[in-house]
Amino acid sequence: MSTPTQEFLDQLKAAAVSANEAENALRKRMAEELARLERQRAFAYRRLNLMNEVVKAAASAQGESEETALARGLGVLRTELGWTSENDTRKATLERFERVVRAVIAGLSTGEKTEPVPDVAQELSGFEAWYESTFGKPFWMLFDQQIEEIPLVEPC
Repeated sequence: MSTPTQEFLDQLKAAAVSANEAENALRKRMAEELARLERQRAFAYRRLNLMNEVVKAAASAQGESEETALARGLGVLRTELGWTSENDTRKATLERFERVVRAVIAGLSTGEKTEPVPDVAQELSGFEAWYESTFGKPFWMLFDQQIEEIPLVEPC
């Protein structure tokens, strides 16, 4: 048989459990939101840093051929990702990223244009969408790769 005092304590316990569950649910949502924002920030800085280097590389080839500027721009991507060899995925990625580099090159040209200059932001966004739809993950995750440290072995 339950007494009014026991019922009161049961109500307090239920309120405490409910408050605990609500707090835990909020913490989980906050952790998920924080992780999403951290990823968004990381991608934004990766985007900025890569494109800054691509622009510098393409600009360093001004006065030379467009193909030289293109090679330098694509070389930045290879270097940043540590790509020293080619496979089908890398080849497709570089071929599609070429549009971004060409847009950068066109935007760097100061002469009179008869054609509209491609929008670098639009080309980059298109590249990102293509990569994700083709490979099922954001392009910027490629920069998450950890470099394995090789243990140093001292000679005996």
